[in-house]
Amino acid sequence: MKVDLIVTNARIYTIDDSFSIAESFAVKDGKFIAVGSSDDIASKYVSDRVIDCKGKTVYPGFNDAHCHFYGYGMDLMQYADLAGLADQESVYQKLQEYQRRTGSKWILGRGWDQNLWPEKSFPDNKRLNELFPDIPVYLVRVDGHAAWCNAKALEFAGITSQTNISGGEVLLKYGQPTGVLIDNAKELVFKQIPSPSSELKAKALLEAQKNCFAVGLTSVTDCGLSKDVILLIDSLQKNGELCMRINAMMEPSNENLEYFLKSAPYKTDRLQVNTIKLYADGALGSRGAYLLEDYSDDPGNRGLLMEKTSYYEDICQKAYNAGFQVATHCIGDGANRFMLNIYAKFLKAKNDRRWRIEHVQVVHPDDMASFGKYSVIPSIQATHATSDMFWADERLGNERLKTAYAYQQLLEQNGWLPNGTDFPIEDISPIKTFFASVCRTNSKGLPVGGFQMENALSREQAIRSETIWAAKAGFEEGRIGSIEIGKEADFIVLDTDLMNCPTDAILRTKVLKTVLGGELVFESETDQGKNHQ
Repeated sequence: MKVDLIVTNARIYTIDDSFSIAESFAVKDGKFIAVGSSDDIASKYVSDRVIDCKGKTVYPGFNDAHCHFYGYGMDLMQYADLAGLADQESVYQKLQEYQRRTGSKWILGRGWDQNLWPEKSFPDNKRLNELFPDIPVYLVRVDGHAAWCNAKALEFAGITSQTNISGGEVLLKYGQPTGVLIDNAKELVFKQIPSPSSELKAKALLEAQKNCFAVGLTSVTDCGLSKDVILLIDSLQKNGELCMRINAMMEPSNENLEYFLKSAPYKTDRLQVNTIKLYADGALGSRGAYLLEDYSDDPGNRGLLMEKTSYYEDICQKAYNAGFQVATHCIGDGANRFMLNIYAKFLKAKNDRRWRIEHVQVVHPDDMASFGKYSVIPSIQATHATSDMFWADERLGNERLKTAYAYQQLLEQNGWLPNGTDFPIEDISPIKTFFASVCRTNSKGLPVGGFQMENALSREQAIRSETIWAAKAGFEEGRIGSIEIGKEADFIVLDTDLMNCPTDAILRTKVLKTVLGGELVFESETDQGKNHQ
């Protein structure tokens, strides 16, 4: 039979139920139509396009189960990159360079983290005010749950020492705003930033796609989008510009709820809209995560819930009635308990609704079983553990830390869990996610022996969490997530066998090819023109 593509002489991890390994497959009309040995496929199929992998490893395309695809693209377009900077002076230098380069009417930045600085405390805006007295400055913390602003930006938003906002906080020093805004408070400034054009949004989506293909991602779940961005994604996909498969979680705006809930979940070949994304609390790094007991390093503070109980109950009821998923950001043990209890009112027992809790970073031991009891899916991001591990004990103390980033315990509840990056908060690379899941160290191998290794994932669990289980979290396991007959031909070729290589080789792994629906969407420079017949 004539087919569109044959891949041969490969070590193919199909990620099927039995985790079987094949050597070859055939693709026709964008789908896998046969999987087997190289000899078997060669005896039955012929194609003008043949990829001879010469023993290289093939996996299903990676699927990021929790990211901010559009936000990442917009950051590339608009924001100064402040990630990893070791002190405040480095931030100021970056911002001055940004202003000279762009001449923008707003100075926007993302990625600062006070935990990396010598003082390890939140900044104030004294120096920002001196450097930029007339231009508003809005700098988002690495976790996305705090912003650092100058006086001009606060003035634009009408923020004073008297400003109070539910689910947020304006930090004060000597009775005056420091410029640091926590959670809902930062939205007061964000709303003042001029809206980007549709052309810039489209460019951002395409740039995000290019970078994702280069790291082996063929599917993403974008967590919390507006109606106009979802419709732009749909339009770009239908005209062939945007190829990435996107599970678009909608933000819970009235516009979104009225538009999308009136009919069945929206699905095309490349897009689905069947989930409402909520936020229960903030982040641990900015002490906005809602805890059952005080922060160990901030007595009297337990973080905050973003909204009133009735708000969450109302949206969960609407989602339940419409057959939509709910996915809620929960970091602290207080937030996880709060949302598990709300979910329980609707789910009542085991079910196949696949309502999700995103991040699940700190869970009280008494609440762990509720994930299994109500079939609530814990959606993890393994690199959060390795980013937070050097200071999480300061926030939580040793006892609470024992059930933080507890991926094996969470996995036991339902027998599967999806994994992602939360990019741009973490690096977009799914190989780094795999490394963090399995090794529980940073790239330098610290801490020696790994962080709380009893909760490390096995290699098979880790690769499933980034492929078939990520697909399952969005009800897509029937068409993507594994290399099986009838499924979409999304796959990647790597230069390293992640299942068997030494752990120090994982982070050196290179993506050689990314193929989506049988079409090559990325090829590394070193692999271009090779292995093709």
